[in-house]
Amino acid sequence: MSSLNLQNLKKAYRYCKKNGIVAAYDACRERLTTKTPLYEKRHVPAEVLERQRKAGFTGDPLVSVLVPAYCTDPGYFEDMVRSLLDQSYENWELIIADASPDEAPLRTIAYGFADKRIHYYHLDGNAGISENTNRALEQASGRYVALLDHDDFLEPDALYHMLMVFETNPQALVAYSDEDKVSGDGTRFYEPNFKPKFNLDLILSNNYICHFLMMEAGLIKRLGFRAEYDGAQDHDLILRAAGTLYRTKGAIVHVPEVLYHWRCHEASTAENPESKRYAYEAGLRAVTDLIRKMGWKASVRHAKHLGFFDVTFEDIFRDRKDIAAYGGSLVRGGRIVGGALDEAGNVLYAGLPARFSGYMNRASLKQDVYAIDTSCMVVRPELADFFHANMEKTEDTKEAGLLFAREVQKRGLLILWDPAIKKRI
Repeated sequence: MSSLNLQNLKKAYRYCKKNGIVAAYDACRERLTTKTPLYEKRHVPAEVLERQRKAGFTGDPLVSVLVPAYCTDPGYFEDMVRSLLDQSYENWELIIADASPDEAPLRTIAYGFADKRIHYYHLDGNAGISENTNRALEQASGRYVALLDHDDFLEPDALYHMLMVFETNPQALVAYSDEDKVSGDGTRFYEPNFKPKFNLDLILSNNYICHFLMMEAGLIKRLGFRAEYDGAQDHDLILRAAGTLYRTKGAIVHVPEVLYHWRCHEASTAENPESKRYAYEAGLRAVTDLIRKMGWKASVRHAKHLGFFDVTFEDIFRDRKDIAAYGGSLVRGGRIVGGALDEAGNVLYAGLPARFSGYMNRASLKQDVYAIDTSCMVVRPELADFFHANMEKTEDTKEAGLLFAREVQKRGLLILWDPAIKKRI
Protein backbone atom coordinates (compact mmCIF):
# COMPACT_ATOMS: atom_id res chain seq x y z
CA MET A 1 0.00 0.00 0.00
CA SER A 2 1.44 3.38 -1.00
CA SER A 3 2.38 5.81 1.77
CA LEU A 4 1.26 8.71 -0.42
CA ASN A 5 -2.47 8.73 0.12
CA LEU A 6 -4.95 11.34 1.30
CA GLN A 7 -5.08 10.04 4.87
CA ASN A 8 -1.31 10.14 5.29
CA LEU A 9 -1.11 13.59 3.71
CA LYS A 10 -3.65 14.81 6.26
CA LYS A 11 -1.60 13.26 9.06
CA ALA A 12 1.53 14.97 7.76
CA TYR A 13 -0.24 18.34 7.65
CA ARG A 14 -1.51 17.98 11.24
CA TYR A 15 1.91 16.85 12.43
CA CYS A 16 3.59 19.83 10.74
CA LYS A 17 1.09 22.24 12.27
CA LYS A 18 1.73 20.80 15.74
CA ASN A 19 5.51 20.21 15.68
CA GLY A 20 6.94 22.41 12.95
CA ILE A 21 8.33 21.76 9.51
CA VAL A 22 11.67 20.24 10.60
CA ALA A 23 10.02 17.63 12.82
CA ALA A 24 7.45 16.94 10.10
CA TYR A 25 10.23 16.47 7.53
CA ASP A 26 12.01 14.02 9.85
CA ALA A 27 8.79 12.09 10.49
CA CYS A 28 8.02 11.81 6.78
CA ARG A 29 11.60 10.81 5.98
CA GLU A 30 11.50 8.13 8.66
CA ARG A 31 8.19 6.78 7.41
CA LEU A 32 9.35 6.67 3.80
CA THR A 33 12.81 5.20 4.46
CA THR A 34 11.98 2.65 7.15
CA LYS A 35 11.42 -0.82 5.77
CA THR A 36 8.45 -2.63 7.25
CA PRO A 37 9.61 -6.11 8.32
CA LEU A 38 7.67 -9.08 7.08
CA TYR A 39 5.09 -10.23 9.58
CA GLU A 40 2.94 -13.29 9.70
CA LYS A 41 0.27 -13.92 12.28
CA ARG A 42 1.28 -16.66 14.70
CA HIS A 43 -0.26 -20.06 14.19
CA VAL A 44 -0.89 -22.47 17.05
CA PRO A 45 -1.11 -26.11 15.93
CA ALA A 46 -4.22 -28.03 16.95
CA GLU A 47 -2.17 -30.55 18.94
CA VAL A 48 -0.65 -27.73 21.02
CA LEU A 49 -4.09 -26.34 21.80
CA GLU A 50 -5.25 -29.81 22.80
CA ARG A 51 -2.31 -30.21 25.20
CA GLN A 52 -3.19 -26.85 26.71
CA ARG A 53 -6.80 -27.97 27.26
CA LYS A 54 -5.56 -30.96 29.22
CA ALA A 55 -2.83 -29.13 31.16
CA GLY A 56 -4.91 -27.72 34.00
CA PHE A 57 -4.16 -24.95 36.48
CA THR A 58 -4.16 -24.92 40.26
CA GLY A 59 -7.76 -24.43 41.35
CA ASP A 60 -8.96 -24.16 37.74
CA PRO A 61 -9.47 -20.36 38.18
CA LEU A 62 -12.41 -18.65 36.52
CA VAL A 63 -11.50 -15.75 34.21
CA SER A 64 -14.07 -12.98 33.73
CA VAL A 65 -13.69 -11.30 30.33
CA LEU A 66 -15.33 -7.86 30.26
CA VAL A 67 -16.67 -6.42 27.01
CA PRO A 68 -18.41 -3.01 27.07
CA ALA A 69 -20.33 -2.69 23.80
CA TYR A 70 -22.02 0.17 22.00
CA CYS A 71 -23.52 0.05 18.49
CA THR A 72 -21.08 -2.72 17.61
CA ASP A 73 -20.86 -4.08 14.08
CA PRO A 74 -22.57 -7.51 14.39
CA GLY A 75 -19.86 -9.22 12.36
CA TYR A 76 -17.08 -7.84 14.55
CA PHE A 77 -19.05 -8.79 17.65
CA GLU A 78 -19.51 -12.35 16.46
CA ASP A 79 -15.78 -12.69 15.73
CA MET A 80 -15.03 -11.47 19.24
CA VAL A 81 -17.35 -14.03 20.85
CA ARG A 82 -16.02 -16.86 18.70
CA SER A 83 -12.49 -16.03 19.80
CA LEU A 84 -13.58 -16.80 23.37
CA LEU A 85 -15.34 -20.00 22.36
CA ASP A 86 -12.14 -21.16 20.65
CA GLN A 87 -9.98 -20.74 23.78
CA SER A 88 -7.86 -23.68 24.85
CA TYR A 89 -8.54 -22.67 28.46
CA GLU A 90 -12.24 -23.17 28.96
CA ASN A 91 -13.10 -21.91 32.45
CA TRP A 92 -14.11 -18.38 31.54
CA GLU A 93 -17.15 -16.17 31.54
CA LEU A 94 -17.85 -13.47 28.98
CA ILE A 95 -19.65 -10.48 30.44
CA ILE A 96 -21.13 -8.17 27.81
CA ALA A 97 -22.42 -4.78 28.95
CA ASP A 98 -24.32 -3.42 25.95
CA ALA A 99 -25.23 0.27 26.02
CA SER A 100 -26.64 0.30 22.46
CA PRO A 101 -30.10 1.87 22.08
CA ASP A 102 -31.28 -1.28 20.29
CA GLU A 103 -30.40 -4.43 22.18
CA ALA A 104 -31.72 -6.88 19.59
CA PRO A 105 -28.64 -7.31 17.32
CA LEU A 106 -26.08 -8.21 19.98
CA ARG A 107 -28.51 -10.02 22.27
CA THR A 108 -29.54 -12.27 19.37
CA ILE A 109 -25.93 -13.13 18.57
CA ALA A 110 -24.95 -13.67 22.22
CA TYR A 111 -27.88 -15.96 22.99
CA GLY A 112 -27.56 -17.67 19.61
CA PHE A 113 -24.36 -19.40 20.76
CA ALA A 114 -26.35 -21.13 23.54
CA ASP A 115 -23.32 -21.15 25.84
CA LYS A 116 -23.89 -20.63 29.56
CA ARG A 117 -20.53 -18.90 29.88
CA ILE A 118 -21.83 -15.94 27.87
CA HIS A 119 -23.65 -13.34 29.97
CA TYR A 120 -25.37 -10.51 28.14
CA TYR A 121 -26.62 -7.37 29.94
CA HIS A 122 -28.42 -4.51 28.27
CA LEU A 123 -27.73 -1.24 30.09
CA ASP A 124 -30.38 1.42 30.66
CA GLY A 125 -28.32 4.02 28.80
CA ASN A 126 -24.85 4.86 27.60
CA ALA A 127 -22.96 6.28 30.59
CA GLY A 128 -19.59 6.18 28.82
CA ILE A 129 -17.03 3.43 28.46
CA SER A 130 -15.72 3.62 32.05
CA GLU A 131 -19.10 3.39 33.73
CA ASN A 132 -20.27 0.77 31.25
CA THR A 133 -17.18 -1.30 32.06
CA ASN A 134 -17.82 -0.81 35.78
CA ARG A 135 -21.29 -2.30 35.25
CA ALA A 136 -19.68 -5.35 33.66
CA LEU A 137 -17.10 -5.52 36.46
CA GLU A 138 -19.89 -5.66 39.04
CA GLN A 139 -21.03 -8.93 37.47
CA ALA A 140 -17.57 -10.54 37.39
CA SER A 141 -17.13 -13.55 39.65
CA GLY A 142 -13.75 -14.76 38.38
CA ARG A 143 -10.43 -14.84 40.20
CA TYR A 144 -8.98 -12.85 37.30
CA VAL A 145 -10.50 -10.18 35.09
CA ALA A 146 -9.48 -9.53 31.47
CA LEU A 147 -10.42 -6.61 29.22
CA LEU A 148 -11.50 -7.10 25.60
CA ASP A 149 -12.86 -4.48 23.21
CA HIS A 150 -16.15 -5.24 21.46
CA ASP A 151 -14.66 -5.27 17.95
CA ASP A 152 -11.33 -7.02 18.66
CA PHE A 153 -10.49 -10.69 19.10
CA LEU A 154 -8.03 -13.06 20.73
CA GLU A 155 -5.68 -15.85 19.77
CA PRO A 156 -7.03 -19.28 20.85
CA ASP A 157 -4.36 -19.69 23.53
CA ALA A 158 -4.61 -16.16 24.94
CA LEU A 159 -6.19 -17.08 28.28
CA TYR A 160 -3.85 -20.04 28.68
CA HIS A 161 -0.69 -17.91 28.35
CA MET A 162 -2.03 -15.16 30.59
CA LEU A 163 -2.95 -17.64 33.30
CA MET A 164 0.49 -19.23 33.12
CA VAL A 165 1.86 -15.93 34.48
CA PHE A 166 -0.21 -16.23 37.65
CA GLU A 167 0.37 -19.97 37.92
CA THR A 168 4.17 -19.66 37.83
CA ASN A 169 4.64 -16.29 39.56
CA PRO A 170 2.97 -15.94 42.97
CA GLN A 171 3.77 -12.22 43.06
CA ALA A 172 1.90 -11.49 39.81
CA LEU A 173 -1.19 -9.31 39.97
CA VAL A 174 -1.16 -7.92 36.42
CA ALA A 175 -0.29 -9.56 33.09
CA TYR A 176 -0.17 -8.08 29.60
CA SER A 177 0.67 -9.46 26.17
CA ASP A 178 1.91 -8.30 22.79
CA GLU A 179 -0.65 -7.33 20.16
CA ASP A 180 -1.03 -6.52 16.49
CA LYS A 181 -3.52 -4.77 14.24
CA VAL A 182 -6.00 -6.45 11.92
CA SER A 183 -7.83 -5.01 8.95
CA GLY A 184 -11.56 -4.36 9.17
CA ASP A 185 -12.32 -7.50 7.19
CA GLY A 186 -10.14 -9.61 9.51
CA THR A 187 -7.82 -10.87 6.77
CA ARG A 188 -4.64 -8.80 7.12
CA PHE A 189 -2.53 -8.73 10.26
CA TYR A 190 0.14 -6.05 10.57
CA GLU A 191 2.12 -3.67 12.84
CA PRO A 192 2.90 -6.13 15.62
CA ASN A 193 3.60 -4.41 18.93
CA PHE A 194 6.35 -6.38 20.65
CA LYS A 195 6.52 -4.85 24.10
CA PRO A 196 9.25 -4.61 26.74
CA LYS A 197 9.05 -5.83 30.31
CA PHE A 198 7.27 -3.54 32.73
CA ASN A 199 8.87 -0.10 32.51
CA LEU A 200 7.61 2.59 34.88
CA ASP A 201 8.88 5.62 32.99
CA LEU A 202 7.73 4.24 29.65
CA ILE A 203 4.17 3.79 30.95
CA LEU A 204 4.30 7.44 32.05
CA SER A 205 5.22 8.31 28.46
CA ASN A 206 2.69 6.09 26.69
CA ASN A 207 0.22 3.29 27.36
CA TYR A 208 2.47 0.73 25.72
CA ILE A 209 0.75 -2.04 27.77
CA CYS A 210 -2.70 -1.54 26.24
CA HIS A 211 -4.02 -4.99 25.07
CA PHE A 212 -4.27 -7.81 26.22
CA LEU A 213 -4.60 -6.95 29.92
CA MET A 214 -5.55 -9.26 32.79
CA MET A 215 -5.64 -8.42 36.51
CA GLU A 216 -6.28 -10.17 39.78
CA ALA A 217 -9.96 -9.52 40.50
CA GLY A 218 -9.49 -7.89 43.91
CA LEU A 219 -7.04 -5.36 42.49
CA ILE A 220 -9.14 -4.29 39.50
CA LYS A 221 -12.29 -4.07 41.63
CA ARG A 222 -10.51 -1.81 44.11
CA LEU A 223 -9.28 0.43 41.32
CA GLY A 224 -12.32 0.43 39.05
CA PHE A 225 -12.70 2.73 36.04
CA ARG A 226 -13.03 6.51 36.30
CA ALA A 227 -15.46 8.28 33.99
CA GLU A 228 -13.41 11.47 33.89
CA TYR A 229 -10.72 9.54 32.01
CA ASP A 230 -12.97 8.06 29.33
CA GLY A 231 -10.94 7.33 26.22
CA ALA A 232 -7.81 6.72 28.31
CA GLN A 233 -9.52 4.58 30.97
CA ASP A 234 -7.17 1.64 30.44
CA HIS A 235 -4.09 3.88 30.72
CA ASP A 236 -5.52 5.43 33.88
CA LEU A 237 -6.14 1.95 35.27
CA ILE A 238 -2.63 0.64 34.65
CA LEU A 239 -1.05 3.89 35.88
CA ARG A 240 -2.86 3.59 39.20
CA ALA A 241 -1.90 -0.08 39.43
CA ALA A 242 1.70 0.79 38.65
CA GLY A 243 1.71 3.51 41.30
CA THR A 244 1.19 0.88 43.98
CA LEU A 245 2.98 -2.11 42.44
CA TYR A 246 6.07 -0.82 40.66
CA ARG A 247 8.37 -1.58 43.60
CA THR A 248 7.07 -5.15 43.92
CA LYS A 249 9.23 -7.35 41.72
CA GLY A 250 7.16 -9.62 39.47
CA ALA A 251 3.83 -7.90 40.20
CA ILE A 252 3.36 -6.72 36.58
CA VAL A 253 4.42 -9.32 34.02
CA HIS A 254 4.79 -9.22 30.24
CA VAL A 255 3.75 -12.21 28.10
CA PRO A 256 5.93 -12.05 24.94
CA GLU A 257 3.31 -13.44 22.55
CA VAL A 258 0.94 -11.65 20.16
CA LEU A 259 -2.34 -12.76 21.75
CA TYR A 260 -4.60 -9.82 20.89
CA HIS A 261 -5.78 -8.47 17.53
CA TRP A 262 -6.79 -4.80 17.49
CA ARG A 263 -9.39 -4.21 14.79
CA CYS A 264 -8.69 -1.23 12.54
CA HIS A 265 -11.55 0.49 10.77
CA GLU A 266 -12.44 4.08 9.97
CA ALA A 267 -13.81 4.94 13.41
CA SER A 268 -11.17 3.13 15.45
CA THR A 269 -8.38 4.91 17.29
CA ALA A 270 -5.91 2.41 15.85
CA GLU A 271 -6.67 3.47 12.26
CA ASN A 272 -7.45 7.14 12.84
CA PRO A 273 -5.94 8.70 16.00
CA GLU A 274 -7.74 11.99 15.37
CA SER A 275 -11.09 10.16 15.75
CA LYS A 276 -10.63 10.16 19.52
CA ARG A 277 -8.41 13.12 20.25
CA TYR A 278 -10.22 13.55 23.56
CA ALA A 279 -8.62 10.27 24.61
CA TYR A 280 -5.17 11.83 24.49
CA GLU A 281 -6.27 14.74 26.63
CA ALA A 282 -7.64 12.23 29.13
CA GLY A 283 -4.34 10.35 28.99
CA LEU A 284 -2.40 13.50 29.81
CA ARG A 285 -4.68 14.12 32.79
CA ALA A 286 -4.23 10.53 33.96
CA VAL A 287 -0.43 10.82 33.92
CA THR A 288 -0.63 14.19 35.67
CA ASP A 289 -2.92 12.72 38.32
CA LEU A 290 -0.53 9.87 39.12
CA ILE A 291 2.40 12.26 39.39
CA ARG A 292 0.41 14.40 41.81
CA LYS A 293 -0.54 11.37 43.91
CA MET A 294 3.07 10.22 44.03
CA GLY A 295 4.05 13.65 45.36
CA TRP A 296 6.43 14.33 42.47
CA LYS A 297 7.06 17.86 41.21
CA ALA A 298 6.85 17.51 37.44
CA SER A 299 5.08 18.88 34.39
CA VAL A 300 3.41 16.78 31.70
CA ARG A 301 2.88 17.82 28.10
CA HIS A 302 1.95 16.15 24.84
CA ALA A 303 4.95 14.76 22.98
CA LYS A 304 5.27 15.18 19.23
CA HIS A 305 3.22 12.05 18.49
CA LEU A 306 -0.44 11.73 19.52
CA GLY A 307 -0.93 9.56 22.57
CA PHE A 308 2.60 10.12 23.86
CA PHE A 309 3.63 12.32 26.76
CA ASP A 310 6.74 14.04 28.05
CA VAL A 311 7.23 14.18 31.81
CA THR A 312 9.76 16.73 33.07
CA PHE A 313 10.80 16.71 36.74
CA GLU A 314 11.86 19.86 38.55
CA ASP A 315 14.54 17.90 40.42
CA ILE A 316 14.49 14.24 39.55
CA PHE A 317 16.86 13.10 42.28
CA ARG A 318 14.80 14.91 44.91
CA ASP A 319 11.46 13.53 43.78
CA ARG A 320 12.43 10.12 42.45
CA LYS A 321 14.31 8.24 45.14
CA ASP A 322 14.14 5.21 42.85
CA ILE A 323 16.31 6.85 40.16
CA ALA A 324 20.03 6.13 40.50
CA ALA A 325 21.13 7.98 37.37
CA TYR A 326 19.92 9.40 34.10
CA GLY A 327 21.51 10.08 30.74
CA GLY A 328 21.13 10.21 27.00
CA SER A 329 22.71 9.18 23.71
CA LEU A 330 26.09 9.48 22.04
CA VAL A 331 25.67 10.75 18.48
CA ARG A 332 28.16 10.64 15.44
CA GLY A 333 27.09 11.33 11.57
CA GLY A 334 23.83 12.30 13.01
CA ARG A 335 23.24 8.69 14.22
CA ILE A 336 23.07 7.06 17.66
CA VAL A 337 26.30 5.18 18.42
CA GLY A 338 26.18 4.93 22.20
CA GLY A 339 24.27 5.74 25.37
CA ALA A 340 21.56 3.37 26.59
CA LEU A 341 22.69 -0.26 26.90
CA ASP A 342 21.11 -3.65 27.44
CA GLU A 343 22.51 -6.30 29.79
CA ALA A 344 24.86 -7.61 27.09
CA GLY A 345 26.26 -4.14 26.45
CA ASN A 346 24.48 -3.65 23.13
CA VAL A 347 23.59 -0.05 22.31
CA LEU A 348 19.85 0.53 22.19
CA TYR A 349 18.70 2.19 18.95
CA ALA A 350 22.22 1.87 17.50
CA GLY A 351 22.48 3.37 14.03
CA LEU A 352 19.13 5.15 14.20
CA PRO A 353 19.20 8.77 13.04
CA ALA A 354 19.13 10.81 16.22
CA ARG A 355 15.99 12.72 15.21
CA PHE A 356 14.01 9.57 14.30
CA SER A 357 11.46 8.06 16.66
CA GLY A 358 12.18 4.38 16.03
CA TYR A 359 10.00 1.32 16.46
CA MET A 360 6.65 2.23 18.04
CA ASN A 361 8.14 5.72 18.65
CA ARG A 362 10.06 4.33 21.62
CA ALA A 363 13.36 5.93 20.65
CA SER A 364 11.70 9.30 21.33
CA LEU A 365 10.37 8.40 24.79
CA LYS A 366 11.86 8.58 28.26
CA GLN A 367 12.21 5.09 29.68
CA ASP A 368 14.07 2.99 32.21
CA VAL A 369 17.04 1.11 30.75
CA TYR A 370 19.52 -1.42 32.09
CA ALA A 371 22.58 0.82 31.76
CA ILE A 372 23.94 4.01 30.20
CA ASP A 373 27.46 4.78 28.99
CA THR A 374 29.08 6.78 31.80
CA SER A 375 30.29 9.45 29.38
CA CYS A 376 26.73 10.71 29.00
CA MET A 377 25.30 9.91 32.43
CA VAL A 378 24.48 11.95 35.54
CA VAL A 379 24.60 10.07 38.85
CA ARG A 380 22.68 10.57 42.06
CA PRO A 381 25.02 12.40 44.52
CA GLU A 382 24.71 9.67 47.16
CA LEU A 383 26.10 7.16 44.66
CA ALA A 384 28.97 9.33 43.44
CA ASP A 385 31.66 7.46 45.40
CA PHE A 386 30.58 4.10 44.04
CA PHE A 387 30.35 5.57 40.55
CA HIS A 388 33.92 6.85 40.65
CA ALA A 389 35.11 3.55 42.07
CA ASN A 390 33.75 1.83 38.98
CA MET A 391 35.38 4.40 36.72
CA GLU A 392 38.73 3.50 38.33
CA LYS A 393 38.26 -0.18 37.39
CA THR A 394 38.14 0.48 33.67
CA GLU A 395 38.77 3.27 31.20
CA ASP A 396 36.00 1.91 28.99
CA THR A 397 32.99 4.14 29.73
CA LYS A 398 30.56 1.54 28.40
CA GLU A 399 31.97 -1.16 30.66
CA ALA A 400 31.92 1.27 33.60
CA GLY A 401 28.24 1.88 32.90
CA LEU A 402 27.55 -1.85 33.00
CA LEU A 403 29.46 -2.27 36.28
CA PHE A 404 27.49 0.59 37.81
CA ALA A 405 24.21 -0.87 36.53
CA ARG A 406 24.83 -4.22 38.24
CA GLU A 407 25.08 -2.49 41.61
CA VAL A 408 21.99 -0.43 40.80
CA GLN A 409 20.07 -3.63 40.07
CA LYS A 410 21.06 -5.07 43.46
CA ARG A 411 19.74 -1.95 45.17
CA GLY A 412 16.45 -2.08 43.28
CA LEU A 413 17.01 1.31 41.66
CA LEU A 414 16.34 2.54 38.12
CA ILE A 415 18.40 4.21 35.40
CA LEU A 416 16.45 6.66 33.25
CA TRP A 417 17.21 7.30 29.58
CA ASP A 418 16.17 10.68 28.16
CA PRO A 419 16.22 10.83 24.32
CA ALA A 420 16.42 14.63 24.44
CA ILE A 421 19.94 14.42 25.93
CA LYS A 422 22.46 14.01 23.11
CA LYS A 423 26.24 14.19 23.29
CA ARG A 424 27.97 14.55 19.94
CA ILE A 425 31.31 12.74 19.57
